[in-house]
Amino acid sequence: MTTTTTSADGTTIAYDVSGTGPALIIVDGAMCYREMGPSKDLAAALSDRFTVYRYDRRGRGESTMGKEPTPGTNEAVEQEVADLAAVIEAAGGHGHLLGQSSGAALALEAAREGLPIDSIVAYEAPFILDDTREPNDADLGERTAKLAKSGKRAAAVELFLRTVGMPWPAVKVMRLTPAFKKLTPVAHTLAYDFSIVLPFQQGMPLPGGYYKNVKVPVLSAAGSKSPTYMTNAQQAIAKAVPDGRYVVLDGQNHMVKASALAPVAAEFFTA
Repeated sequence: MTTTTTSADGTTIAYDVSGTGPALIIVDGAMCYREMGPSKDLAAALSDRFTVYRYDRRGRGESTMGKEPTPGTNEAVEQEVADLAAVIEAAGGHGHLLGQSSGAALALEAAREGLPIDSIVAYEAPFILDDTREPNDADLGERTAKLAKSGKRAAAVELFLRTVGMPWPAVKVMRLTPAFKKLTPVAHTLAYDFSIVLPFQQGMPLPGGYYKNVKVPVLSAAGSKSPTYMTNAQQAIAKAVPDGRYVVLDGQNHMVKASALAPVAAEFFTA
């Protein structure tokens, strides 16, 4: 059953609730929403111990897009943090966060801003903080936004998939799948994800003291099959957060299975 809340700028944010126990909010990564992505399996695995809130980030699923952010500002990130604040308020005023990929980065940004968060499990925020992978182009957000605005949504999705490492032949095959048809409607939201992560995909270490204001426990997690740059980044996040821990999930990669992530998250949240 879908319920809605309203973000600070009037944007409608849709969410659903399952289970009983302390509030736990799942923060999806790029192009994921309630009908496309890992949140459904995670909610099923955690709803016996938590009241799980799944929400559609703005512009996805049943959430509206809201005001277009001002170019050259941090407004896109501020909007997404405000959306998350609205969901936390709807969840009773505080809760745990489980974020994956850019959703992990968003959860950490929310903690930096002092939102009422109990603890965070951040799985593979897609940062490039050293020379173990080439940096991503700093204009990727602008490029995907222009493609989406001009009606070239499939091209925007292809650009994103190639950026995250999908081989070109695999991208061409994916274009023929039902999953791809669920991605193109949210291609315009890629600019938001890039706003969150691109500053940390330039091969440079985290700025000194960047996460010093994160006052909640954070478990920074990576998969044992993920590339070196990804595991290095999660270790750096754990070290940068005042109360941070790092864990490796055996046999997992960026597409982590709920059966592997949920037990680790539940243990951390209830410790």
